Amino acid sequence: MKRRQIMRGLAAAPLSALARQARADMGGAVTLIVGGPQGAQTSRWGSACALALAAAFPGGPNVLAEPLGGLDGVTGANWLDVQVVPDGKTAAILPGAALIAWLTGDSRVHFNPTRWVPVLAGGCSGVLMVRAAKPGAPSLQSLQAMAPLRLAASQPQSNDLVALLALARLGVPTAPLFGLHSAATKTRAFIAGEVDAVFLSGENVPADMAPLTASGAMPVFSLGVQSPSGAVGPDPLFPGLPDVASFGGPVTPYLGAACQAAAAAARLDFLLVLPKLTDPDAVAQWRQAATLATTSPGLRAAASASWVSLQSPPVLGAALGALKLQPGDQSDLQAFLTKNFGWQPG
Repeated sequence: MKRRQIMRGLAAAPLSALARQARADMGGAVTLIVGGPQGAQTSRWGSACALALAAAFPGGPNVLAEPLGGLDGVTGANWLDVQVVPDGKTAAILPGAALIAWLTGDSRVHFNPTRWVPVLAGGCSGVLMVRAAKPGAPSLQSLQAMAPLRLAASQPQSNDLVALLALARLGVPTAPLFGLHSAATKTRAFIAGEVDAVFLSGENVPADMAPLTASGAMPVFSLGVQSPSGAVGPDPLFPGLPDVASFGGPVTPYLGAACQAAAAAARLDFLLVLPKLTDPDAVAQWRQAATLATTSPGLRAAASASWVSLQSPPVLGAALGALKLQPGDQSDLQAFLTKNFGWQPG
């Protein structure tokens, strides 16, 4: 089955008899705020997680997935921080894009993700693909020889921020072509010779790589994989490929913390969190239910079909911890974006 068919099937599947029973502990119903419109990517994950959680909570309460706001999840994240009472009956599932908005200082942001309580995450891959000028794996020297590197990008406030920061730290000038919001449009620009580099991230990265590889692109570095300790290791999808922090040998510390934070955000396809100050007993219930939900054949199939890994609270906690920039680091990031790309967050 195609990935989207699996997700839709999960959303439409009837609740089990267990999930229809009243649950005294949670008062019968649990709300899952979904950061995104109905039918969009995060909404599909919200429906799938709600179904799996309903069967995983003791007593099987109704878990109501409630879509809210736009695709970047900012409205849903604001609602979690500003409107939700931390009584354990409401959590939120949000896209990693909400974290990028927070990092870049989007004026719409009224939330602080570093204070959220981690429950479950969907991890994804990311890889920089560059036109191969000669045989062999691209090196820092070959990238510098191509400068300014023409990079296909959506906008600075996107997962492409990782590539922009990584290349800046490596001393590789870039000439991004903004306005390319999907892997398909970026690939078309690459094939047409309008750009020489594409950063792929999110769901279906291996499939998105195929047409680029056929058109002469080679992988340079990946996002790597977050560990519970906060260390970043190799991505199993790209054995032998260096991660964004280790490529190229020694680099300048300039924007290092910001690059690490952007990479942590870009590794998250979705994150399921509780508001700050949620009672520890309620947190334990959510985490236990999420652990059981990850064993659900339906949720596992949806994740596998999307090349998404279901990740534990410690891994998500490490990712949120990487967002804790010093005030100077965050202001340096925003100044860099303004100076180099004229970026003014909305």
